[in-house]
Amino acid sequence: MKRILITGAGSYIGLRVKAYLEQWPEDYQVETISLRDDGWHQRSFQGFDAILHAAGIVHQPKSKDDPSQAELYDRVNHRLTLEVAQKAKEEGVGQFLFLSSESVYGLHAPVGKVITITKDTPICPADNYGISKAKAEEALTALRDETFKVVILRPPMIYGKGCKGNYQTLAKLAKKLPVFPMVENQRSMLYIDNLCEFIRLLVEDSADGLYCPQNAEYVSTSDMVNRIAHANGRGILMVRGFGWALKLLSPLTGMVDKAFGSLCYDRQLSDYPKNYCVKTFDESILETEGKT
Repeated sequence: MKRILITGAGSYIGLRVKAYLEQWPEDYQVETISLRDDGWHQRSFQGFDAILHAAGIVHQPKSKDDPSQAELYDRVNHRLTLEVAQKAKEEGVGQFLFLSSESVYGLHAPVGKVITITKDTPICPADNYGISKAKAEEALTALRDETFKVVILRPPMIYGKGCKGNYQTLAKLAKKLPVFPMVENQRSMLYIDNLCEFIRLLVEDSADGLYCPQNAEYVSTSDMVNRIAHANGRGILMVRGFGWALKLLSPLTGMVDKAFGSLCYDRQLSDYPKNYCVKTFDESILETEGKT
């Protein structure tokens, strides 16, 4: 049996991973711990095979570019991460899994341009969130040795039932708008169950290294909105010819590029010897919308 401790007791990913692994109670014993106060220092990490570090400040639009918030991001996403990892190593935990982010690349894709992240794409974070995650990655890498394996995960946008963020924005549009622009862009995304299975495999294999998991299919924003609408019994008219208008709007708001630009991981960057995409894109939309 593998004993796993998840930091971030109330985090979306942490809770979903815990529930997912509890499908196999004979194989995994999962516990959670909150890092919101200093009480966690008294908690023993001895006896745990792996720690999944899911605690942290998420990507907040209002603070990610605010210089006055840089220290907070650094303290929580970088220095606290290192402190937890050092304690884990000192107390004999063999594997530390860190949820980093695609944001460490600092990339955004303008409408009409395709940007593909490969193994040679440099780290160049552009905001407080990305910088703090990149610094944590560097600090954790320095702790790695034969007895302490470090897994760094850089997932793209994660979605699933109960998620927050960009998916919910698109879902609201899909449930209200009668028409939507047809743009054939490509985005890497990761359904929460596919992430959970990937983490399970990494723990099972006592893996080490850097990983960029994603769904088996690239996602078009227009296609996603269309499928969300159909999952909710709505028809939505997908209209071509809006590319020029989106390009004009792009300099005025970052939301246009975020929604309709093409930013994806190279498929080879997401390969793993075992299949972790347990749900197809269609299945993931139906489950996220509560239709299964």
